[in-house]
Amino acid sequence: MSEVITLLSQLVRIDSVNPSLSDGGAGESQAADFVGEWFQTRGFDVTRLESTSGRPSIVAVAKGTGGGKTLMFNGHLDTVSVESYDGDPFDPKLADGWLYGRGSADMKSGVAAMMIAASRAAQSGLAGDIIVTCVADEEHASLGTQEVIAAGYHADAAVVPEPVGHKIVAAHKGFIWFDLVFEGVAAHGSNPDKGVDAIVKAGKFLVALENYAAELAQQAVHPLVGVPSVHASLIKGGVEMSSYPAQCKLSIERRTLPRETPDEVEAEIEQLLNNLGSADPAFKATLKRGLVRLPYECVQGAEIIDVATRSILNATGRPAEIAGMNGWTDCALLGEAGIPAILVGPEGRGGHSKCESVSIQSVETLTDILFQIATDFCATEA
Repeated sequence: MSEVITLLSQLVRIDSVNPSLSDGGAGESQAADFVGEWFQTRGFDVTRLESTSGRPSIVAVAKGTGGGKTLMFNGHLDTVSVESYDGDPFDPKLADGWLYGRGSADMKSGVAAMMIAASRAAQSGLAGDIIVTCVADEEHASLGTQEVIAAGYHADAAVVPEPVGHKIVAAHKGFIWFDLVFEGVAAHGSNPDKGVDAIVKAGKFLVALENYAAELAQQAVHPLVGVPSVHASLIKGGVEMSSYPAQCKLSIERRTLPRETPDEVEAEIEQLLNNLGSADPAFKATLKRGLVRLPYECVQGAEIIDVATRSILNATGRPAEIAGMNGWTDCALLGEAGIPAILVGPEGRGGHSKCESVSIQSVETLTDILFQIATDFCATEA
């Protein structure tokens, strides 16, 4: 078994289920202990960040000889729930060229690859620094990467080895959650002249939302991430069968493109409500913006893309595809901090499902890719 697959197996055996997603989840403490000790034995300067108790992140730094650019590897230690997982989620099994287990793809394979690549690169005597951040909570609120940034860690570029395959993901969508409350008038079901049905008012908005979604689908296509979207996520209203509901609550999610702003998107939703209010004097609703995760696009002409393109070609013999993705990643937080970031990862299957696995060959190749990225990028003058 190769060094990186041995390390991946060790990581999969550690329960690091995110406790914010699953009651009783173990969190990242044991994984952080393991990773921190692993880096210390290899001569890295190791710092443990834990502003939220039980949710630690590890930052391991290998200082260069001086004059080179600094590269950051960023990967998360937490996994999603293991409820309903098919088999023992913490027993890594190898079959038909794949390694199975919770977190095998998302993203302990990427973490293992960046650890091995960073260690090998550090031993080669680089001019620039390598910063390896093994973070908590990416699957929920990204506490770890936010804490790394707040602690002042910065790099000239970053690579996040999420399971996207051996391509360069240089952009992804963001999202905004909105909560809406539709007001009605409570009344007995036998008194339609006195009641205003809040659920019916919400229904009018849902029709408008469907039309809005269709309009978004007709917008100009972003070359990497396509078009924006919107959908209704949660709805709750009414208290009993024989009463007009006085209130209905609805939550929606709007997926956003690079260069769309939260204010612009909120104004679009407000306009839908205003149009409905103009047509129906009894229509009353309030809108509240919730969680915002900004979209991301790597800065044009970023050197890290050129370096990764060469590294992928050298390791695979194939030209690198530059792509986007619909999901959100910590690249957005790194980008907001002024760090050009890309995703390059292994080939995974079944992330967040009852059977998760990763291609062994893809993890080994990823390790070579990341090593080449580090040695190339950190050799250039800062």
